[in-house]
Amino acid sequence: MTVQPIRLFGDPVLRTPADPVVDFDTELRRLIADLTDTMREQSGAGLAAPQLGVGLRVFTFDVDDVLGHLVNPVLEFPDEEEQDGPEGCLSIPGLYFDTRRRQNVIAKGFNGYGDPMQIVGTGLMARCVQHETDHLDGVLFVDRLDPAGRKEAMKAIRQAEWYDPAAPPTVKLNPHASGSPFGLGR
Repeated sequence: MTVQPIRLFGDPVLRTPADPVVDFDTELRRLIADLTDTMREQSGAGLAAPQLGVGLRVFTFDVDDVLGHLVNPVLEFPDEEEQDGPEGCLSIPGLYFDTRRRQNVIAKGFNGYGDPMQIVGTGLMARCVQHETDHLDGVLFVDRLDPAGRKEAMKAIRQAEWYDPAAPPTVKLNPHASGSPFGLGR
């Protein structure tokens, strides 16, 4: 088992867009194994490489008894249907806030060997895929909250026992905003 420490809110790696994977080698597959082991140890639904301090576009997921990973994901949204519900993050432990996401997603990318693959997700799987892909773009779910929600989240983060005031947290406005509440105009 290769459980790794998870980077917490305030760590700059969580705000840095990840680089595309270009080498589908044993090192990548070792990273996928580390992500999977760490995610499962923490009972998470997903975990992105930047959360382990690795700036590569790969994430793992464990949703509705479906365990897997996706490398270099590209998201498509087949419709405008939305969902709103509680969302949390292993990098912001113990805190959950209602977050609006798309209800349905098609995620295209590759497996750890470079073979093309696709995830068609709805509900929790769609939420997870969007959340983890955001991590790869340097976006945290608290960035997707409305101003009142962000204020509430920041207050809760500052009060959390894991919060480190020496690592000043930042919440930024959704960098993908284009008229959509999700900023999905990319």
